Amino acid sequence: MNIAILGYGKMGRAIESICASKGHSIELKIHSTNTHLLNTKNLSNIDVAIEFSTPHTAFDNIAFCLKNNVPVISGTTGWLEELPKIKKLCKE
Repeated sequence: MNIAILGYGKMGRAIESICASKGHSIELKIHSTNTHLLNTKNLSNIDVAIEFSTPHTAFDNIAFCLKNNVPVISGTTGWLEELPKIKKLCKE
């Protein structure tokens, strides 16, 4: 499985280690200094995105992935006031 990690801090690195041990490929690692790499081209071969960024960036990251037909799992806290918008976007 080709995975994107959105938020490459302590938790992102732990997820990378677990995924690698299971034989999955981390194709994209997004952190605060390379957010420009989260684009349609780089998501084209991603099977799933695992989102562990910040409350201020989680919504945009999740929405972008959904708009590019990439399923997302989010472990970020503090953004759930935006959850209804994400649910609507996901249904669309």
